[in-house]
Amino acid sequence: MARLRTAEHRSQISVLLVLFVIIALFMIGSPKTFLSSDIYAAFMSTIPFSMIMALSLTLIVISGEMDLSFPSIMGFCGYVFTHVFHATGSFPLALLSCILVGLGAGFLNGLLIVKLRLPSLVLTIGTQFFWYGVTQVLSGGLGKTLVPTKASTLYYLFVGRIGGRFPAQILWAILIGFIIWLVLNRHRFGAHIYFTGDNPASARVMGVNVDRVKMIVFTQMGGFAAFAGVLASLEVLYFWPTLGQGYLLKTIAAVFLGGTPVEGGVGTVFGTFIGAIIIGILEAGIIAMGMTGFWTQLVYGLIIVVSIAIHSALRRRT
Repeated sequence: MARLRTAEHRSQISVLLVLFVIIALFMIGSPKTFLSSDIYAAFMSTIPFSMIMALSLTLIVISGEMDLSFPSIMGFCGYVFTHVFHATGSFPLALLSCILVGLGAGFLNGLLIVKLRLPSLVLTIGTQFFWYGVTQVLSGGLGKTLVPTKASTLYYLFVGRIGGRFPAQILWAILIGFIIWLVLNRHRFGAHIYFTGDNPASARVMGVNVDRVKMIVFTQMGGFAAFAGVLASLEVLYFWPTLGQGYLLKTIAAVFLGGTPVEGGVGTVFGTFIGAIIIGILEAGIIAMGMTGFWTQLVYGLIIVVSIAIHSALRRRT
């Protein structure tokens, strides 16, 4: 366990160094943009959506599973929130309905995986298409305005600007990250997640209810995807039927970049947090330096491959 913790600490330091190097390069390449506070305010208003889902997905990956359906759950729950709000005019009721539907969708993933012994990767590809299709059918492919939500105090609690500048959603991301960190590092359930991902058979022998662990981690993923969908929709004051479809690769990349390997049993919340920031600033930095957007995917791939190689080398050495 001590060696594992050492490897995790080294992994966190390495991803933090990557972040500092990238920001330094962007400051040198585009000082007018990256030495201004405006760009960081913009980052704090957009990065939290994928960060929240990446933090939640970390639990699933540590448990040795994978979820590819969360972008579609995010979109469907955004539709539920919008539909209920327009039907009732109640922000709290719309929010509650949205979160419950998200938890239900996540629970369904966990139930099918545990009871039918289906591979999570394949199963969640199917549910990704299913929830996206449901959203398109029910919405008719049409979006809806959320401008009336500004009349609610909850709007400002979720995406308002503290002091007229500081986006509230970054505080939600930090709070959620802290709660997930507490669960992983200060609660018995966190140890059960690590044991499940490391060796399910041994975990069962130790008395861990592996099936329950997997159902819980998939359920919480659905809930947080729903919450991220609400935040993203409120930020632009509009629901788009394609909500969530651009978050899949960015979210997964943040988890792997943060040092959580696909085989499970290892991972840190801090690493994912920093990984989400790196992924979130890359595109803006590349464009600010005068390169075309075509370079974005190339740089994404390069940084992810190099970072994963570093994490793997550190674990092997430990």
